[in-house]
Amino acid sequence: MLVVYSLLQWPPVSSIRDALYAFDGRSNTRYWYLNIGIRGVPRWLGFVRFDAVVFHNTFLWDRVNPPRMQGHLRKLRRLGAYGARRVALPQDEYLHSRALVHLISELEIDHVFSVAPESEWDKLYDGLDHDRVGISRVLTGYLAPETVARIDAIVGAQGERPIAIGYRAARLPPSLGRHGLLKTEIARRVLTAGAARGLTLDVATGPAATIRGEDWYRFLAACRYTIGVEGGASMHDPEGAILATSVRYLKDHPGASFEEVEAACFPGADGDLAYVAISPRHLEACATRTAQILVEGSYNGILRPGEHYIELRRDFSNLEEVLDMIEDDSERARLTEAAYRDVVASGEYTYERLVRDVEVVALADARAAQPSRALDTLYHWARVTDRLSWIKVALWVHSSARLRSCALRTLPEPVLAFIRCRVAGTAAETAALQSAE
Repeated sequence: MLVVYSLLQWPPVSSIRDALYAFDGRSNTRYWYLNIGIRGVPRWLGFVRFDAVVFHNTFLWDRVNPPRMQGHLRKLRRLGAYGARRVALPQDEYLHSRALVHLISELEIDHVFSVAPESEWDKLYDGLDHDRVGISRVLTGYLAPETVARIDAIVGAQGERPIAIGYRAARLPPSLGRHGLLKTEIARRVLTAGAARGLTLDVATGPAATIRGEDWYRFLAACRYTIGVEGGASMHDPEGAILATSVRYLKDHPGASFEEVEAACFPGADGDLAYVAISPRHLEACATRTAQILVEGSYNGILRPGEHYIELRRDFSNLEEVLDMIEDDSERARLTEAAYRDVVASGEYTYERLVRDVEVVALADARAAQPSRALDTLYHWARVTDRLSWIKVALWVHSSARLRSCALRTLPEPVLAFIRCRVAGTAAETAALQSAE
């Protein structure tokens, strides 16, 4: 199977890296990786008869940048009639969904593994030939056993948990609707009410507060409780127009409230979509045995209120009662042990499950590959070239950072284009990279 992805991020976020390489080594299937964002399609790859192709969400996300996606599609034509079966793993389907539907048709994708609730598929995939393309639901992220082992070691070394409530969240654009607004609203409410009680809090929002890598697990392990909301959006933006209009409005009216942006850019549109799903953060909190205070929701039926977490009403009307429970702290051990047992120790939500679900569909008609020394050689070379592509990404990121410096800004554009070309590899790739910038 061939995994087509597009990543120009160095170093890659650990959760994204884990999700991308989740397929590798978790079954007897050989997975070949192609970072179409930084390299072309090598001619020798055309000699491999793939049983299936997985279009990863990092590739599908580039639909928000049409020139870049067109560059990807031009490269993929070199593969010709590749893959007996083709499957897609999209995320953030609420945004540019029409472009996603078009891609599914153009790439002749047979099956979509959606993270959206089934109730929203007709809206998100309007115009899709459902007689030809199947859809099933998967999670936005899973636990990797090796990551759980590292987390267990971190938790074991932590000892006491000095932070009563810890939380980090990005400030999401208004175009996600009021559901997206909840991620920062819960932080504001808990920070105000918790501080009034003298609780030890480490709650912050915005890019400066981001915690990456294993430091995130260490942070959770230092917290007795964390707060959260289902991932997703409450507004459908099929062409990206709402996002673009909102960004322009906020540029002209910095500091405008959600209500102002709503009235000016998308009146009456919020609430037309229930795009919600459990997020990897919820699973990670289960793994670190950090008790969760979550805004009421379905959480894919995996987490249940009173059993795995403390439920906070959407209007925050029971916030004081919840904080009473935190100060009492008598329920935390029961909640965290149940969450660890049912979510982590059960093994039901590991990447092995995702691989199994994908392979059941993608390899339904595949036959066992015959031994071939030539194919073995190509496979090992493919692994080497994929690792080399990450060196290329690192060089490009470093070069791009330097190109943005004041000194290099003075260079003529043809010189800058030449430098980018040397880093990216080909003129076609360079054009796509410039679009990404």
